[in-house]
Amino acid sequence: MLFIIEEHFLLKFVYFYYMLSSKKRLDRAFKNAKIIPFDDSSKFILFSDCHRGDNSFADDFANNRNIYFHALQHYYSQGFQYCEIGDGDELWENLSFQPIFEAHKNVYLLMKLFHEQERLHLIWGNHDMVYRNQEYIDKNLSTYFDPKLGEDVDLFCNVKYYEGIILKHKDTQQELFLTHGHQADSWNYTFWKISRFMVRALWKPLNVMGIADPTSPAKNYKELIKIERRTKNWITDNNNLITIVGHTHRPRFPNPGEIAYFNDGSCVHPRSITGIEIENGEISLIKWYIDTTKTGMLQIVRVLLEGPRKLMDYKTE
Repeated sequence: MLFIIEEHFLLKFVYFYYMLSSKKRLDRAFKNAKIIPFDDSSKFILFSDCHRGDNSFADDFANNRNIYFHALQHYYSQGFQYCEIGDGDELWENLSFQPIFEAHKNVYLLMKLFHEQERLHLIWGNHDMVYRNQEYIDKNLSTYFDPKLGEDVDLFCNVKYYEGIILKHKDTQQELFLTHGHQADSWNYTFWKISRFMVRALWKPLNVMGIADPTSPAKNYKELIKIERRTKNWITDNNNLITIVGHTHRPRFPNPGEIAYFNDGSCVHPRSITGIEIENGEISLIKWYIDTTKTGMLQIVRVLLEGPRKLMDYKTE
């Protein structure tokens, strides 16, 4: 009986520890977030969890790279700003950025165009947590070697990654908080180096054979629910602040009056990618995928999954 009581209190202690640590990390990300002013004429596309790899059998992004590239071309031509909210590069399975860049060079050169026009905003997640270090960014992302010219040329000069971004409306002062979401996942935030080692040493080879990594919340439904619950508790404690995350790979789009927890999904769904658009003061959840025409031709199409909803419908006093 005594053992059962002690176990009960231990479980409660662990629960409150995770809750408090999640709150502390999310508070810090919000406090230190980059603020981007916007208005109803502004246009943003939010993608996360691209997990761009080296184009090997373990590269989950490779299956959707044509869909992603086509979608990003569309948003570039339409004047959108691109917010990548974590895990853009797969730096757990891969030792460095170089093989990833070589595998998906066309993607990075397109992102370079966004960056040159100050339309690229980057957040680091647990799989690219090395981007917390500005020296690492400057060393690896600033330039790339062009074999035609035989010299290094600019890539993402002076680019910065953030733990959080706040989109703040110029007129209404409404705020939207963007972060990866692994702050509510204590293991993958605090012990990410251990997880990275396990992925490189064990799960990457097994992934090639079709065995999923059980440490990923996207593959562990019980852990996914816990992460969402901790994030929602933080949102509730912060006056139902619109919060947009990734990490779990599960798209979420609440109705006005519900907890304002949004998730843009991922770019590694089977044969599709999902994201969140902000345009005309409205927010939408969208999907891009490959479809066929009546004549059997393949085409990449965009479909609306949820919304659009006016951002002001979620504003609380």
